[in-house]
Amino acid sequence: MKRPTGKAKATASCLPKKPLRHRFFALRHGESEANVAKIIISDPKVGTKAFGLTAAGRKGATRAGQMFKKTAAKRVVMVSSDFSRAKQTAQLFAQALRKAGRICPLRIAKELRERRFGSLEADSDARYPEVWAQDRHDPAARPFGVEAAQAVQRRTSRLVAKLDRELPDGADVAHGLNWRCHVRVVHGR
Repeated sequence: MKRPTGKAKATASCLPKKPLRHRFFALRHGESEANVAKIIISDPKVGTKAFGLTAAGRKGATRAGQMFKKTAAKRVVMVSSDFSRAKQTAQLFAQALRKAGRICPLRIAKELRERRFGSLEADSDARYPEVWAQDRHDPAARPFGVEAAQAVQRRTSRLVAKLDRELPDGADVAHGLNWRCHVRVVHGR
């Protein structure tokens, strides 16, 4: 793994000191109503109650579970945020694995919630690149009151470390934007 340089270096302490004991897989939620509406929904008061998966999103989540069963361990622990779109994805993915005979408990972790987008909440998703441009220059930046990429990376890294201590091989279901923050900060991209 390439270690970050420059301002991103501050988050290197969030990285595990030794290799993980278990396999982790990231699964982005399926197509959501917010995706179709092209709006940013990051407030838990809204995202946990509304803007779930579309029919295409439900179909995609089930299909992903059916594909994953080919390489899945006997026991796969699903970990999802409590946002409707992520939780629905995890439930459908787990259901497909259970039909294939896998043991697949589901755990909810608020640490996997969507990155908070501050004053951009309910705005056009065309505004994301404005934030990502700032992230590349300074992962601690908070334009528009957005949660810093560094903070997202820190909370997701802590969760992965905790899960690695507590759980068997698992599949980690989160929001694609959280993983994007993690990759950008950790790998300097």
